[in-house]
Amino acid sequence: MQYCPITKKGWTKELNLVSWNGRDPKYDLRDWSPDKAKMGKGVTLTDADLTNLKTALDKLDL
Repeated sequence: MQYCPITKKGWTKELNLVSWNGRDPKYDLRDWSPDKAKMGKGVTLTDADLTNLKTALDKLDL
C-alpha cells in the first residue's frame, strides 16, 4: 500500500505496510528520497492506531 504525493524536495510521502524481524506488520508513514536511499522522520502505526486515527479523522469536517 502506498500513498505517494511528491514533496517540494522531490521526495515521496509513502504509507507502507511493513514487518521488521518477523514481527507483526505495521503501517509506516514517512518521506523517501527519489532513489529510496534516504528516509525522513516518520510514524509507525499498529492496526488499532490506524483505525483510531481514521475514526478521529472521519469526525472532522475536512
